Amino acid sequence: MKKLIYIIAFVLVAVPAMVSKDKAAPAVSDADKRKAEYYFLEAQNEKNHDRGDSYYDLVKRAHELDPSNSVYSFYLGYLTLMMKNPDRTRANEALALMKQHYDSCPGDYYETQFYSDANLALGNPGEALKAIKTLCDRNPHRMELQARLAEAYARMGDHAASNETYDSIEVIMGKSMAISSKKVANYITMNDTASAIAEMRSLVESNPKNADYNIGMGGLFQSIGMRDSALHYLDLAQQVEPDNGYTYLAKAQFFMMNGDSAQYEQQIHQALINENLGIDDKMQLLVQSVKQIIQDKDSTGRADSLFAVLIKQHPHEAVVHEMYSEYFIYKKDYISASEQLQYVLDINPTDADMWRKLMLVQMMGEDYSNAIKSADKALEYNPDSLDLYKYIAPTYMQMKEYDKAIETYKIALSIADSLDVETLSDLKGGMGDVYQAMGDTASAFALYEEAIKLNPGNVGIMNNYAYFLSLEGKDLDKAERMAAIAVKAYPKSATYLDTYAWVYFKKKDYQLALLYIKSAIDNDDTHSADVLDHYGDILFMTGEPEKALEQWEKALEKAPDNELIQKKVKFKTIFME
Repeated sequence: MKKLIYIIAFVLVAVPAMVSKDKAAPAVSDADKRKAEYYFLEAQNEKNHDRGDSYYDLVKRAHELDPSNSVYSFYLGYLTLMMKNPDRTRANEALALMKQHYDSCPGDYYETQFYSDANLALGNPGEALKAIKTLCDRNPHRMELQARLAEAYARMGDHAASNETYDSIEVIMGKSMAISSKKVANYITMNDTASAIAEMRSLVESNPKNADYNIGMGGLFQSIGMRDSALHYLDLAQQVEPDNGYTYLAKAQFFMMNGDSAQYEQQIHQALINENLGIDDKMQLLVQSVKQIIQDKDSTGRADSLFAVLIKQHPHEAVVHEMYSEYFIYKKDYISASEQLQYVLDINPTDADMWRKLMLVQMMGEDYSNAIKSADKALEYNPDSLDLYKYIAPTYMQMKEYDKAIETYKIALSIADSLDVETLSDLKGGMGDVYQAMGDTASAFALYEEAIKLNPGNVGIMNNYAYFLSLEGKDLDKAERMAAIAVKAYPKSATYLDTYAWVYFKKKDYQLALLYIKSAIDNDDTHSADVLDHYGDILFMTGEPEKALEQWEKALEKAPDNELIQKKVKFKTIFME
């Protein structure tokens, strides 16, 4: 499909002025033809400005005005396939539109290729083969068409014909890894291992000092279980091109597949320090290695050593430092993760996304003061970044600097798009949370009302509003309705289930409260102190004080400074004694 998109994008830069009439098409007035031509020309202008929807609409209008013009039919069919995500019925209709032009003008070079590729992509290899053979017969010296023909034969299951076509290409183009790999794939599908080996051996013999050819030969032997032979050719690849980093990459993969971790790491190290191996390949290799280290639960510092090697080689590659920060986040070493992100920002201090990531990491490490400093620095480079303000305000709230949090939310509201009701709703709801934390329930509830009015589907705000209403013991029926909407939207959210349970608890419907709190516990991977505390309260009111004490004790382990939970545990312990 990617190939189809690429070719179509290429040719549509200038669509030829072709007008082919379907013999059975109804008569079209000259006025409608002129209008259709105008719409089609405007469609090309929209396409050149990357306005896909209007491009489609204009081509569709041109086709409606002049269905006799097969060019309009063809591109309407193509755009339907590419832009409208059609079901099978619509896809077949789109192919039928494209076929109108193919039947009328089978020699049109690019359009027939598009038609062939579309049929291949949609599982019609027979029609694809027919179309591409038409072009090949008319253009016998176009090797790109021969390659397409070979692919179509392979898709049809005629691998022998596919290889015969590749043979004819080789006569003109000579031996190449691209062609030999296709032929080998055909031989393997045909269970003809001997011919596959012979093909790769022929390629290597054509240029024995080509490392890629030797790597390919090694890969083939590895795939059929001939490991000694595979290693022989991988060794040859390194001997003929000792500075080629891809030879070390290939051997590393070989040793990984064969469980030789010591040799694997040796090759990894050589690949990472090789200056001729691209950074993208090194990063792919590093990610693969670190995943394995994590899987092995290895704490020997192997990953740090690999990162150190790569950073020494590429100290100014932001992607390396960002990946290192991800590794530290996995280890919950937020200080080191922050340091690596600082390196990234030293390289590009205007990267708003990376500033947000740094703030998030600092907040995860409860380093709120530095998160605010990062935010201030970020705003120097991105003064109009709404997303930054959306991170900064909750950070101030976590630090209990409520006035600054409110001020930040107000700035965010002033720069937000007045038509973006979802963002406006989130901001007002966030501000409501700040007022609630300040103890100003009236202002909080008023903002929650505004937020829900702006976006009636904002279940996060509904959940918060319902929970705080339940804490206040106010309008519990309204709280129940909002909590129910949130749970219906996210039935596995422990937070929303906990709120729903607590609303029922406050309504003294303890059996329903118990039902939903158990569901919250089942869906709460972290087993937060709040949920455990609520579970204890509900168990106590349903006549199970021993089980209630057990949950309060668990909650106290999570939040040892919570005075209310301390009192519950102390009271029940004394009571039970």
